[in-house]
Amino acid sequence: MQNDLNLFTELVELLISEEKNNPVATPIDTNKLYSTLDLQLNDEPSIDKDFISTLKDIIKSTPKTASTSFFNQLFGGRIGRATLGDLLAVMLNNSMYTYKVAGPQVGIEKIILRTICDMIKYPESADGTFAPGGSMSNYMAVLMARDKYNPLARTKGISNTMTLYTSEVSHYSIAKNASFIGVGRHQVRTVKTNLKGEMLVEDLDAKISKDIENGYQPFFVNATAGTTVLGAFDNVEAISKVCKKHDVWLHLDGAYCGAVIFSDTYKHLVKGIEHTDSFSVNAHKMLGTPLSCSIIVTKDKKHLYESFSNEAEYLYQTNDDDFNLGKTSLQCGRRNDALKLWTLWKSVGSKGLKTIVDHQFKLAEIARNYINNHPDYTLYSFENSISVCFNYKNISAKTLCTSLYEASRLMVGFGNFKDQNFVRMVTINTVLKEKDILNFFKTIENFASSTDL
Repeated sequence: MQNDLNLFTELVELLISEEKNNPVATPIDTNKLYSTLDLQLNDEPSIDKDFISTLKDIIKSTPKTASTSFFNQLFGGRIGRATLGDLLAVMLNNSMYTYKVAGPQVGIEKIILRTICDMIKYPESADGTFAPGGSMSNYMAVLMARDKYNPLARTKGISNTMTLYTSEVSHYSIAKNASFIGVGRHQVRTVKTNLKGEMLVEDLDAKISKDIENGYQPFFVNATAGTTVLGAFDNVEAISKVCKKHDVWLHLDGAYCGAVIFSDTYKHLVKGIEHTDSFSVNAHKMLGTPLSCSIIVTKDKKHLYESFSNEAEYLYQTNDDDFNLGKTSLQCGRRNDALKLWTLWKSVGSKGLKTIVDHQFKLAEIARNYINNHPDYTLYSFENSISVCFNYKNISAKTLCTSLYEASRLMVGFGNFKDQNFVRMVTINTVLKEKDILNFFKTIENFASSTDL
């Protein structure tokens, strides 16, 4: 094991060097991947020299998500204390379904969940769990809502038409999850949004009322804290009043930007969060933990037990169910995703997490100011968002982003809103500083001037 740890250190040093010297890996075309890298699995073992050489080649060719040229996804960067926690979790190798097998690691998860519940003013009855990604957090929320409003669905299936509601720019997982729980994709009502991508509450109310008139059973509304493209925040307080009026479950999908709960400056963007029935947040996004670290909490833990608990004597061999986390989880075997958030949170405190969140908004403001002060750019996004959407000159966003990637200059994506295409940079990468934002634009300008786009 010691030899492998030494090798690991060597490989990490290579990675860090590559992130600095070659921040955008040279992409390998998919039709050349297997001829470029030795990825095949053979009957005979690979000798150490070849094995190590292959690992180094893979590292060099893998996209560098912790480099200062990575603006492509809703995650990025690397924070040492969070990475430390993830490495420890791998070495400890506990599964998080029972206290007997995970011990104090269960306490670490429960402390995180309880603290988040307290922060958003959920009652003592609240609880939550860690899920394998934001899509699965949303799945757990909609499943708990289905079971609350149609308890027989768990045993007899669904025999009536149940309807759910989400904005037209919300995450694609909502429609997918409607299929998973037996409600069906066609029963998902997409609610109109304003020019900022925020859900129109009047349209939500009208669509629910219409379904009730038609004899359907509305049961679930999904609000979003940070839409995928524009980073918009739905008006939770106004939506909650509609949900209370019609007695439906309100879930706040904060996978992207739900971590604003840590910020005194920006937590007003989720004002009314205490009126939700469930809330999810991905710590691997705004808080910068390694992938994945997804959390869902619900106002009443009975819904977790009713939807996800099953008895299994071979597994649950201690009496305190509050510490047997498998009874409130979608999964049985489950890796320890809590420790990396705990090591980060413990080491920097809630004030440190606030600083991490606020810094991303500051960088987004710097980017918007740059765009607004340069006539070659057109801005499509707005304040209170860490998604910065724009176009440069008359260059197609898809062409620009693809060319930058193929030339190993920048990793940035493109998006669409109301039939308008644009570049979408995100300032969520935890290693970014002001100089990196300015360099991002200078790279685009220099590249465009030297390339026939």
